[in-house]
Amino acid sequence: MQTIYLCAISNVESGTCNEDCKFCTQSVKYKADIQRYKQKDIDTIVKEAKLAKQNQAMGFCLVTAGKGLDDKRVEFISKVAYSIKKENLDLALIACNGTATLEQLKELKKNGIDSYNHNLETSQEYYPNICTTHSWEERYQTCVDVKSAGLGLVTGGIFGLGETQKDRVSMLNSIASLDPMTVPLNFFHPNEALPIVENTLTKKEAFELISLAKSMLPNVEKLMVAGGREVMFGDEQYEIFKYGANSIVIGNYLTTTGENTHKDIEVLTSRGYNIAKKCR
Repeated sequence: MQTIYLCAISNVESGTCNEDCKFCTQSVKYKADIQRYKQKDIDTIVKEAKLAKQNQAMGFCLVTAGKGLDDKRVEFISKVAYSIKKENLDLALIACNGTATLEQLKELKKNGIDSYNHNLETSQEYYPNICTTHSWEERYQTCVDVKSAGLGLVTGGIFGLGETQKDRVSMLNSIASLDPMTVPLNFFHPNEALPIVENTLTKKEAFELISLAKSMLPNVEKLMVAGGREVMFGDEQYEIFKYGANSIVIGNYLTTTGENTHKDIEVLTSRGYNIAKKCR
């Protein structure tokens, strides 16, 4: 029986980013119609963590908008982590707060963060086409520092940004070189406000990319299909597990609505999948 790992996301700071990533509605440059706020109330985040646990998530990811960590964000995420850990929910806490220094990452670990998520997004070669305000190399170095800080590394990317197959292979090779614990595969979800107009991937190509990632990343514990699952795969979204995925995000994403959590659990159970109770 295949075991599926569930993870939930909390958008703890939304739509305040000054970077120009062409795939992201969180950027203030594109004026997408999304909720924008500085810091979510900690009590609200704790309630979301409890709900995630009730919905059988074993991971809970704290996401902020913006290029990376600063002292204020480190303090806020540390307070959130402390408040959640105090509830003894047995949830793995993942921080996703952009580029970070080794010292900042060590501070998060000290305060209860278990893993850090920072995606490479695409290949080193294609990256300047989707972002000009910070470099791919900064992203890669953050991932190196995550492991040096003793945190679990979560790093992946996004498909359907106009990249070539060569770019996809290059990105997966770069991810493999980092030897991460978890790899989230995202599929571009178009928004009329963004410079990238459409995701030109077919469903067949998307399934094949999951298989490719599985073959190129054989040691990864969790190969997660994250953002864009519902839009990319539609009625066939639960077929992803036949292609090598063993993890999904439940509930809503950062600025888009996800599948109904109860439906996810009901379908997984009815198909004979085992839902993981712990990260390992």
